[in-house]
Amino acid sequence: MNQIYDVIIIGGGPAGLSAAYSAWENGAKKILIIERDRELGGILQQCIHNGFGLHHFKEELTGPGYAYRCIELIKDKPEIEALTDTMVLEILEDKTVIAVSPEKGLLQVQGKTIILTMGCRERTRGAIRIPGERPAGVFTAGAAQRMVNMEGYLPGKKIVILGSGDIGLIMARRMSLEGCKVEAVLEICPFSNGLTRNIVQCLEDYNIPLYLSHTIVKIHGHERVTGVTVAKVDEKMQPIAGTEFDIDCDTLLLSVGLIPENELSRGLHLEMHPLTSGPIVDQRRQTSMPGIFAAGNVVHVHDLVDFVSEEAEIAGKFAALTALGKLDENLTVVNVEAGNGIRTCVPQKLSLPESGEAARLFMRVANPEHKVKLEVKSGDTLIMSKMLPVAKPSEMIALDLPADKTKLIKGSLTVALNREA
Repeated sequence: MNQIYDVIIIGGGPAGLSAAYSAWENGAKKILIIERDRELGGILQQCIHNGFGLHHFKEELTGPGYAYRCIELIKDKPEIEALTDTMVLEILEDKTVIAVSPEKGLLQVQGKTIILTMGCRERTRGAIRIPGERPAGVFTAGAAQRMVNMEGYLPGKKIVILGSGDIGLIMARRMSLEGCKVEAVLEICPFSNGLTRNIVQCLEDYNIPLYLSHTIVKIHGHERVTGVTVAKVDEKMQPIAGTEFDIDCDTLLLSVGLIPENELSRGLHLEMHPLTSGPIVDQRRQTSMPGIFAAGNVVHVHDLVDFVSEEAEIAGKFAALTALGKLDENLTVVNVEAGNGIRTCVPQKLSLPESGEAARLFMRVANPEHKVKLEVKSGDTLIMSKMLPVAKPSEMIALDLPADKTKLIKGSLTVALNREA
């Protein structure tokens, strides 16, 4: 017979750990975390740089330090059980989870509720189709980060980095500190996709050149990478003939985006969002299937782990309350739409009781903006507004809607930028 848990959490990174602690705080008596890696903590274990925890723990921590804090929260709590080195193969509609591990073999457990916190993975060379042969020396930035920080290997000596995502920027600094020469960071967009602090601390402080509106059009080398051909791109991101130049290198690191890890979500036929590549959720982080919740990078890619923890705490709270049967079922569902200038907004729905319910909106703008007003409207009614001195696609905007404001919503909600402000 299957063991039945109040809450089963798939993924033991910062989202899974924060969700487990929140579920415990809200009365769940039997909680299971399933993690496929050999230890809890997720990707944070290889992020040995600092800059984590300023919002959530009110102090600056390294990645392993942040993971340790999250693990300490759930330690010595008999209600919370964790299985590591365990891979979830499938989740059935009755919330049965089928997993496999070397120690326990094939196992089945059942949850009253399930929280998906699988995080995300990196986009690879195959996804962006760079021409050239397949020599050794092409890595994703995260794979190189694990090699250097956890395994103790250097991937190469002369490095070119494609993409200015945060992992790529951090690896530019890391490789410089290890004595390597980072020849250039290339970015296809006319703006950087990393946090401003990482541009300053990882590139400018180390005199590493950043080429905006540039991409790689060919990788050279047969056995090992010997160099790359770089070209400027136009507004449609197509290479401009005649702008090509070569850079000698023995290693190419790719920081070309993250993809939420949603194979299990698709197996459940959850409603997915085309732009975030994650499940559509409401403000309680419940997906289109009742009793299935999702939080963290599996829903949409975050720039700060502190926001991941906050979102997971919401999912943990409402998963526990759902499992215990403490929630009001009489809810009005309102769609949240991304309007002018906003690329994505999470949650995509609000499930509101009559008295209203506080909600936190996470948004990303489509393009860099200066001095714009963020407006939240229901029809012609202005619910809330906020001035943004600067807004960048790489930096998430968080906006809290109090319960008394959500009571005013009728029909749907639109989040948009007003450039005339």
